Amino acid sequence: MSKIKAHVEDLFKAIPDSEQKEMIQQDIIENLEEKVRDLIYQGKDEEDAINKAIVEFGDIEDIKDELGGAVMPANNRFALHLGFSLWGSGLIVALFVFINFYYTPETIWFVYPTFAVVWWPLVMFYKWLGWK
Repeated sequence: MSKIKAHVEDLFKAIPDSEQKEMIQQDIIENLEEKVRDLIYQGKDEEDAINKAIVEFGDIEDIKDELGGAVMPANNRFALHLGFSLWGSGLIVALFVFINFYYTPETIWFVYPTFAVVWWPLVMFYKWLGWK
């Protein structure tokens, strides 16, 4: 049944890796193996059963469209996380500044939590660059 697994992996090689892709691949492999077992039970030899199951399965254009729309390339995904982290940390720092100057204007303390919050976009930036 390694021929089925190799065929399915070949069909999915252009799709970026994701958990959803792995689950769909596993389901397809299981279904094709079940089809092969049924064909063997009906009297076909194993090689013919595998070939017939693969031919009857067809292509995966609909699945590719679904996965292609649902999964972003890694660089775009981290760019989205970087933008979110920049906006989020900016809002958090703005909240600290407001609280600091509204409640305790005589003491400037907002700088200290700002150092902790700035790590979030910094980590996302390095992840976006591809550093590990």
